[in-house]
Amino acid sequence: MKLPRNIDGDELARLLNRYGYRIDHQTGSHQRLSGDISGETHNLTIPRHKPLRIGTLHEILKDVAEHQKISREKIIEELFG
Repeated sequence: MKLPRNIDGDELARLLNRYGYRIDHQTGSHQRLSGDISGETHNLTIPRHKPLRIGTLHEILKDVAEHQKISREKIIEELFG
């Protein structure tokens, strides 16, 4: 499945709630999400751009996949499928 081209940072932050990420705080046009994954805190910074650049979205999802120990393709399918 291809990455969506029209997703913004706020929508991605809401979608990542499924994986236990919550908005920790916001500074300017970026928001910081935190999630506890098997006792280890994982932090993400997501720009609130509309839309997110495809490379930025790719890297955020890659980072989430590594910490969740699942494939990036599975995350894409679960979030956008």
